[in-house]
Amino acid sequence: MCCLREVNDARRPSNGTLHDFQEILVIAMAGALSDCDTIEDIAYWGRRKETWLRKFLVLKNGIPSKKTFLRVFRALDPKQVEVAFRRWVAGVVGALGGSVAFDGKAVRVSGSGGETAIHMVSAFATELAIVLGQEKLASKSNEITAIPELLKALYIKGLLVTIDAMGCQKTIARQITDQGGDYLLAVKGKQPTLLEAIETEFIDQYQSEAVDRHRQARNSHGRIVGQIASVLPAQGLVDLADWPKCQTIGLVDPLRKVGDKESNFERRYYISSRALTAEELVAAVRGHCGVESVPQAHRKEVQYGLTNCGDLIRRDTTDKTKASLRLKRRKAARDGDVRINRLGLIALCETRF
Repeated sequence: MCCLREVNDARRPSNGTLHDFQEILVIAMAGALSDCDTIEDIAYWGRRKETWLRKFLVLKNGIPSKKTFLRVFRALDPKQVEVAFRRWVAGVVGALGGSVAFDGKAVRVSGSGGETAIHMVSAFATELAIVLGQEKLASKSNEITAIPELLKALYIKGLLVTIDAMGCQKTIARQITDQGGDYLLAVKGKQPTLLEAIETEFIDQYQSEAVDRHRQARNSHGRIVGQIASVLPAQGLVDLADWPKCQTIGLVDPLRKVGDKESNFERRYYISSRALTAEELVAAVRGHCGVESVPQAHRKEVQYGLTNCGDLIRRDTTDKTKASLRLKRRKAARDGDVRINRLGLIALCETRF
């Protein structure tokens, strides 16, 4: 309820509003978790679960009608709801740690029928494996403007933010450090002077003991995947006026072999404001790969705006069953205890003492 107070109620009290605004939002969120995909579904589910909902909500005038839900959601500021919802979900799923990966991609099947494909920038918590937020773009070229907006809405203090070469911008690096986070940015041709300096440094220092190296290889789905990472201090090489607090430059040579066939060699360079070891660099780069499939895997969740509800379901450590997101939403629809655990609800009688 504390988070939802940040969302403005666009209704006018003089119109004779009968239902508490925050309670309407709670019912909608609980309904979305419980397999409801439309306003009609939420209103119907609310009527069927009114007795259960009264354990947590006052519901002075009962459950709102579907027309009330529709009017409220038409008037809502979606950005306010997103920020409040994200803060609330973060409190339920627990404290974040590790790194947050940013990546932009077109949402699959969204461009069918002659329509322009939807492009999304996603922020993905690599350790918790959850989507922290998404920003819709007019096209992939707008990624540079979308990343700062998404960063503003996130609490990244103490976290390592990883972004591909599209986001290797001085203003983005400065924003990350200003918000208390650290950056790990891939460097390519968009920063030619920086790229040339890093390449030259690794060539010059190839035999030097100052280079920290780490080799890693593992079998994954019938193929061998590995990385060779090298790390050097950035001191005296990277201009701190352009790239604030930069401490490390990195090089990663990815290796992939399927049967007897090896993949093309693709060397990657990085800069970071954190003093990473070569082993930590490999872990961060590997973790960043998790964000690559987010827009594809969450296609329906993006459509229905249910990404955060999906995150709640995935982080329910009490549920050991292996089932799809759809089936787990149905389970929440049928089992009140599951809803209580996933939503972190507290009964009204407990709040009075």
